[in-house]
Amino acid sequence: MAVTQSVTLARSAQGFKPASGGIFDAFDISGSGLSAQRRKLNAISSNIANVDTTRTEEGGPYKRKRVVSVESPFKQRFNDIFNRPAASLSSTHSNHLSSGPQPRAEELLGAGVETVEIREEPVEPRLVYDPAHPDAREDGYVVYPDINVITEMVDMITASRAYEANVTAMNASKDMVQRALEI
Repeated sequence: MAVTQSVTLARSAQGFKPASGGIFDAFDISGSGLSAQRRKLNAISSNIANVDTTRTEEGGPYKRKRVVSVESPFKQRFNDIFNRPAASLSSTHSNHLSSGPQPRAEELLGAGVETVEIREEPVEPRLVYDPAHPDAREDGYVVYPDINVITEMVDMITASRAYEANVTAMNASKDMVQRALEI
């Protein structure tokens, strides 16, 4: 029996919300990164668990799954944050930033990452000659999924490290908030 994962469009539970530009945005961004990496780890573990699955409920061998993530739509422009009244800055020197539009300051501030979909990879299956196998074709070949366990393990390590980095960023944000509250 194959370990399967449904192929669905995934969006964060809270959906898109307007940027507050506040101190807690770091938690939202790190949280979206944690969710995306968890989905990648789930897909990778499903791929590894099904490396020898020759028959699924849909028929045919298991198909490798890949998570597609994209940067969430922008929240605000840097200039919008820089020029708002709550963040008014005064200049004490002519070389300091002015309150007008800044060169190269039109970048959009991202809002984290979102998982768009979990795709089944359209790759050619691997054929192994084993006429005694219950799923062998008439010519004696068994159709296996073309999943490279080493590649999956490398992807797992990468996703695990990215998950750890998001946890570290969230903890750093938490420490900054705690220190700000102590002031």
